[in-house]
Amino acid sequence: MVQGSADRRFRPLVERFARTFKKPANGGGALAVYWRGEPVVDVWAGYADAHGQREWQRETAAMSFSTTKGIASTVVHRFVDQGLLTYDEPLATWWPAFASDDKRHITLRTLMSHQAGLHRIRGVVPTAEELLDHRSIADLVAEQQPNKPQRGGTGYHGLTYGWLVAGLVYRVAGVGLGDAVQKELAGPLGLDGCFIGTPDDQWHRVAELFPPLPERIANEKMAARVAGNRRTRYLAEALLIDGWERLVFDHDDRRILATEMPAANGVFTARSLAKVYAALATDGQVDGYEVLSPETLHEAGRVQHRGRDYVLGLPMRWRLGYHQAFTAGRPASKAFGHYGYGGSGAWADPETGLSLAFVTNRLGNVTTPIGDLRLPRLTAAALKVARGD
Repeated sequence: MVQGSADRRFRPLVERFARTFKKPANGGGALAVYWRGEPVVDVWAGYADAHGQREWQRETAAMSFSTTKGIASTVVHRFVDQGLLTYDEPLATWWPAFASDDKRHITLRTLMSHQAGLHRIRGVVPTAEELLDHRSIADLVAEQQPNKPQRGGTGYHGLTYGWLVAGLVYRVAGVGLGDAVQKELAGPLGLDGCFIGTPDDQWHRVAELFPPLPERIANEKMAARVAGNRRTRYLAEALLIDGWERLVFDHDDRRILATEMPAANGVFTARSLAKVYAALATDGQVDGYEVLSPETLHEAGRVQHRGRDYVLGLPMRWRLGYHQAFTAGRPASKAFGHYGYGGSGAWADPETGLSLAFVTNRLGNVTTPIGDLRLPRLTAAALKVARGD
């Protein structure tokens, strides 16, 4: 049963959402849409646990993996607006670890478009448990040497992106990225669920992720084989680390919620994500609050590179911290946002003034580092309504 409210024009979208959660094995989720700065869909359905015993509620939130990068990036763009950062200044201006000869060329633009060559996490720390120490991990990542193919291009910084932008934010603003999210976005916009580093008094709201990765995938031997293959080694370097699945799927150990992992562990409600992206879909403002200036918004949403990403093996059309919104229908060439492993994601489309967010606890049957088919199908249904197709 779908709960919540929706503009009647978006009934086809809500019906598709409802079909996603027909039985307890499908888990649960929430969907929110803003159109021209106004909320038009806010619905939820299904279950917040793997056994169909806890219904998804209005306040339920979900850990949304790489969807986190879009929120982290928006905070960085706000600091550009405030004059604390600039896109084309070397990072060494603020961070001495980037002053070495092999990193002096790296700018904020280079980093945010995944062209810094600092994608590697495998081998930087021995096990996933080390990733919980967010105060030291940024320095470990920043100290590594760039490593990318001679042809260059983009290489998705699947986990390292978050610590790098967080380290930069700390150096220019003196606050952690989690606190910056609350000060710059969640507080002023009145968001009911937008955390990077979730307070323990909010953990009861967080849906249980399932199913865990199959054993044939989630083991070190398989990871070693992927790392040893010349075609997939960059993917392994960026995303495969021993113990990651235990950290994510052990529901008795929720330390991953508490740390700041700004590329992966953001906890969101769909309405919070959709409201942030509502500003990015219009003129940078929502509810009278300027999230980004029109000039910064234009730069943030401009395509930086159109080639094949050497980590993902896909043409990603990276913006500054966002990628093109994937849709199962007619392409939306100007729509951008960030999708996440497991199926969650959010995006803004300046052409239609539409923003959409989807969060879920049920990892897709055929999922990738940037989600599965559920969100592209919802995206197509929403754009069809907005375009009048």
